[in-house]
Amino acid sequence: MRKSGLHEAWRPFAVPVFRALWIAQFVSNTGTWMMTVGAQWELIGQSGAVLALVQTATSLPPLLLAFPAGLLADRFDRRRLLIAAQYVMLAASAALAVAAFTGLLGPGLLLALLFVIGGGSALMGPAWQAIQPDLVDRASLPQAAALGSVSMNLARAVGPALGGFVLALAGTGWVFAFNAVSYLGTAAVLTTWRAPHRASSDAGREGILAAVDAGRRYIRYTPDIRRVLLRTLLFVPAASALWVLLPLVAEQRLALGASGYGLLLGAVGLGAVAGAFLLPWLRRTWGANGVLLIAAALCAAVLTALALPGPALIVMSLLPAAGLAWISALAVFSAAVQTRVPGWVRARALAVQLMVFQGGMALSAPLWGLLADRLGLAAALGIAAAVVLGGGLSVRFLPLPVGEADPTGSDHWPEPSLTSRPDPDAGPVLVTVVYRVPQARTHRFLAAMEPVARARRRTGAITWGLYRDGDDPELLVEHYLVATWSGHLAQHHGRLTADDRAAEEAARALLADGTVPEVTHAFDAFAADGSCMFRTAPDTLGQVPDLGVSYREAFQNQREE
Repeated sequence: MRKSGLHEAWRPFAVPVFRALWIAQFVSNTGTWMMTVGAQWELIGQSGAVLALVQTATSLPPLLLAFPAGLLADRFDRRRLLIAAQYVMLAASAALAVAAFTGLLGPGLLLALLFVIGGGSALMGPAWQAIQPDLVDRASLPQAAALGSVSMNLARAVGPALGGFVLALAGTGWVFAFNAVSYLGTAAVLTTWRAPHRASSDAGREGILAAVDAGRRYIRYTPDIRRVLLRTLLFVPAASALWVLLPLVAEQRLALGASGYGLLLGAVGLGAVAGAFLLPWLRRTWGANGVLLIAAALCAAVLTALALPGPALIVMSLLPAAGLAWISALAVFSAAVQTRVPGWVRARALAVQLMVFQGGMALSAPLWGLLADRLGLAAALGIAAAVVLGGGLSVRFLPLPVGEADPTGSDHWPEPSLTSRPDPDAGPVLVTVVYRVPQARTHRFLAAMEPVARARRRTGAITWGLYRDGDDPELLVEHYLVATWSGHLAQHHGRLTADDRAAEEAARALLADGTVPEVTHAFDAFAADGSCMFRTAPDTLGQVPDLGVSYREAFQNQREE
């Protein structure tokens, strides 16, 4: 019997630590939105471009720091990294409060401290998303992502209204002080939580540059993840115009004060909360791509309505649709990455997604403010509506990846058989795999090897090639280079997934009956220590690359991507 959408929506709350972290994050997010209202109101007399810098100051750090933060989250204890991020943001928020109480808070200092808080958020983001599979089961990940957005958007419903009330009653100093205290709850829950044991990532054994390159290589050779990033770019920059221009709508069009602006944000947040509970039904009924099209259409409709004259009550009644659109799209993007990336590189992949998301917001915010200054508020809102709708319609020919992925680790490669144990830093390593394929199956075999080639590259290969023997057309030779022996061992243990195994099995099913691939490993014959250790395949391999000086120089000078 199918579980109800309501039951599905609440399922992650059955896990106590998820529930506790969600509550703590809701309090923290409430403080963040109170701070945002206070910061925007501090600059409300400035131009639209200057006001937009509040969003830029908090969104730009993830663009700059998300990937290093993802690398740290893959290399070190994610729980401790998250705790450290809480205290970074607490310190900066406390400094904001002190500056506001003492009358020293000018625009420059305000934006600088917001940038520091954004840096703490950047440090936290990849690690926070990467621990979700440690908190809930795989089937609950999409809804866990949605509930994470609910925390943010429910806080968006409560925080701005509460912030506007405190702002009108006591001033910005107390708004910033509440935000500083709000980080303590998340820090406390994380301190008491004991994360399940995580096998040490090979990123911890790599050098910094090698680990960065591994993350870059994984994204480059994973088409599904690249498509998710593209869809994020086609939605977020235009949709974020709502957050940039809503303060101007409140002030210029509706003549609302701080509390009225808080109510507008609250209306958006309430729609987002409703969207979280509708999301399971929407995904079942329309699929991920249908949800994105609906989200774009709703967002465009609300932006268009904001550009037209109308009373505040009408505007407030329309804003929940924008909240529903925002949370639906973001939950789809987040779940698409989390369910397709293996643990060894998860934080780095999520960091790239965060860079695209926050970068899209940070870099587009000044543009929307500038358009509002130069062309008028209505024109800026209309342009944003057209762009977000166009991005949504593109889902027909640039869809999100569909179907289930299985990024579960798979140690299906046998241990390499060598005459002696190489040094972990020995390299480059040339891996050669020889296949015998009947000519009638060659075309299908080549097609089946395409996902195998991508798997080789994203897990460590810096070159890859497939050759046909000149004397025996049934003999096909695959070869690829890995920078170090430890990098190749990481392919054997930790980097390959169940999907990679399925791709290899599909290719090997086309081999000649009774044959198996022959695998050999060869090392640089001109290594610095003068050693030469390699295993060769039979002479009949034909087109195996020369291991002499010319090949070594080619590796050093013409490294293929």
